[in-house]
Amino acid sequence: MKERYLSLDIFRGLTIALMILVNNSGFGDFTYAPLKHAKWHGFTPTDLVFPSFMFAVGVAMRFSFKPYNYQLTPELRGKIIKRTLLLFLISYLIFNFPYIDFQLSHLRILNVLQRIALAFCAVSFLTLKVDRKYLTYIGSGILLAYWAIMWFFGERGAEYDLMTNAARKFDLMVLGAGHLYHGEGIAFDPEGLLSTLPSIVTTLIGYLTGYYLQESKNERLTKVNKLIAYGFFLITIALIWNLAFPINKKLWTSSYVLLVGGIDLVVLAVLIWIIDMKGKTGWTKFFHIFGMNSIAAYGISELLAISLNKAKVREGDGIISLSDWIYWHVFKPTFGYYNGSLMFAITFVLVCWIFCWVMYKRKIFLKV
Repeated sequence: MKERYLSLDIFRGLTIALMILVNNSGFGDFTYAPLKHAKWHGFTPTDLVFPSFMFAVGVAMRFSFKPYNYQLTPELRGKIIKRTLLLFLISYLIFNFPYIDFQLSHLRILNVLQRIALAFCAVSFLTLKVDRKYLTYIGSGILLAYWAIMWFFGERGAEYDLMTNAARKFDLMVLGAGHLYHGEGIAFDPEGLLSTLPSIVTTLIGYLTGYYLQESKNERLTKVNKLIAYGFFLITIALIWNLAFPINKKLWTSSYVLLVGGIDLVVLAVLIWIIDMKGKTGWTKFFHIFGMNSIAAYGISELLAISLNKAKVREGDGIISLSDWIYWHVFKPTFGYYNGSLMFAITFVLVCWIFCWVMYKRKIFLKV
């Protein structure tokens, strides 16, 4: 590694902290709009969090392959496959906890960690086997192909609607309704199989960013300026493409990929300037601890959230989840409806951070 960028760890930690925050801030309608996903087309800050982590995975991949001289050795091939399978296994263990009502016929096959795993695996083999000068063309080809598939196989006039889009049709055909997410009221998976295709490009953009940071002979200020320029270029293309292929996180549309990639480039450039160039690191420790144990932080947050929702408390003549009880009896009376929801989420993040801090102090780092 020619240079060490603390900003990369902070970027990854920031995305994990925000992911935990937005995943645990909803109590009925009492959630501030920026902490909600867009209902369908369009985007909110929340819609930028998950793909930003996938971008960060791509950046880190470039640096992690250096000990192998960027060659697909048998050892590295084995590690790539092992990490991919481990992420699948970890996801199934987390999201089926506590395994009491587990039904194989209703197992959700794909989820957040599976999407990360598939993108990691695809980008690993792609970047280690294909010359870098072709990667941009391949990424562009994937995005154009996804657009064509969505348009051609979607219902005419409603190609990008919830019920009639090609991604849903493909997932129903290949995976079956019982193995899809039902949070939209129907069988539709925002982490489905077909929409994983453009998510590969999200991670690929991160990898190419890591390549530029590592290999470019430019001074850091020049790198920062170029990252910002590339970022605004992608944002511009995304906004234009949005007119024909709407920005949509749940479909992971091609315009959405470019929008997130552009924003991430700008944010990372700013972090490099603040942290690595100006040396202003006093505020970074919190996010650094998350960044050093990102998978553990995410796993802890999901297990804690599931536990709080599965645990039941008697409330009057009924029964509610422990998380709801804590909100209604602790946070809502103290802070009000919306601020109570926000403070619950912030407290949740802090609890997860404490676990990661203990792991950090004991030098326990979960490397998948």
